[in-house]
Order: sequence, then structure tokens, then C-alpha cells
Amino acid sequence: MSKVVRGLIAGFVATLVLSALMVMKQAVSLMPELDVVTMLTSMLSLPSVAFGWLVHFMIGTIAWGIGYALLRPHLPGGAIWSGVLFGTAAWLMMIVVIPMVGAGLFGINMGIMAPIMTFMLHAIFGAVLGAVYQALAESASRHSVA
Repeated sequence: MSKVVRGLIAGFVATLVLSALMVMKQAVSLMPELDVVTMLTSMLSLPSVAFGWLVHFMIGTIAWGIGYALLRPHLPGGAIWSGVLFGTAAWLMMIVVIPMVGAGLFGINMGIMAPIMTFMLHAIFGAVLGAVYQALAESASRHSVA
């Protein structure tokens, strides 16, 4: 399995975990105004939130999954730490995205919890991304030796 395919799979799994956390956050009314998929839908003038979810999964799977696969050899630390570092880079992209929907830098217009919450979610995303990517690499290595 190529590193790009591992990245795509790891990106998809990490996006699933992130999405589940986002849905749970909304379900318990924890910062309901911080609805990144709705923000993305609005920012891109998409016809429905379903398209926002599709774009969200494409970004997490394709852009961040492949990006991690290509950069992994250059990232310090083990699987989880390198993933958290990479997730932090994804979080830093919010400097560009979140202000475009009027939420301020890192969503600070929604209160101090917005940047903290989004950082935690991106750190978890990165940890899962790194762990799954490493597990797939180790599995591929075991199967190629056998």
C-alpha cells in the first residue's frame, strides 16, 4: 500500500473521529455557534449542509491525509506526536478560514472557548491521523516481509 493510500485512509478515519466529536458537541449544546460545517457551507455558498459535510470530508481525507503522508518523513516524533503537530498546522489554517465567516481570528468573536475547542479537536484529529497512518504502515511492512 502506498503512502498516499495510507494517508487517504488515515485522513478519512481521522475525519470520521473529528466529525463524531463535532456532532456530539452539537448534540450536548457545547458551543452550538461553533458549527464549522455550517460555516464552510455558508462561506462556499453551497446549496446545503450535506455539501458542507462532503467538502469537510474531502479536506480531511484528501488535503490533510495526503499532506500528512507526504510530510511524515520530515515531522519529528512518533506517530501520535507528529500527528498532533500536523493537526496544529491544520488548526493554524483557521487564521485564514474562520475570519472569512465573520468569526474573528480563530473564532475569537465566539469567545475564548472557540480557539481552545478547535485546537483540541484538531489535536485529536492529528493524533488519530498519525496513529492510523502508522498502524497501516506497520501492517503493510509485516505483510511485505511474510
